[in-house]
Amino acid sequence: EVQLVESGGGLAQPGGSLRLSCAASGFTFGSSTMSWVRQAPGKGVEWVSSILSSGSLTHYAEAVKGRFTISRDNAKDTLYLQLNSLKTEDTAMYHCAKPPRWGCWAVECFTIRGQGTQVTVSS
Repeated sequence: EVQLVESGGGLAQPGGSLRLSCAASGFTFGSSTMSWVRQAPGKGVEWVSSILSSGSLTHYAEAVKGRFTISRDNAKDTLYLQLNSLKTEDTAMYHCAKPPRWGCWAVECFTIRGQGTQVTVSS
């Protein structure tokens, strides 16, 4: 059974930073493209970033490019998302997700995802 457990969310001020983690189990993590998606209150799921199984390729949504960094540690079966220069519009529940393949960015690609960790950006 695929399990994805996120942690690291919290309250941050505008311009601040947070680091999210996602512990994965139940599948071959090191062979899987992984992603982060988010959902703000009253809005739909939004793709944030993806990373290839080897970690050699990453892709970001325009809204977070240059501010967020996705990474992974295949030895620890863990996915990360470093959030810098946070904005109030980054407030959302952030989910770790397992898309079926690299290049799958549509919302329907992220049905396999964890429960999420809340990020709130406010002064």
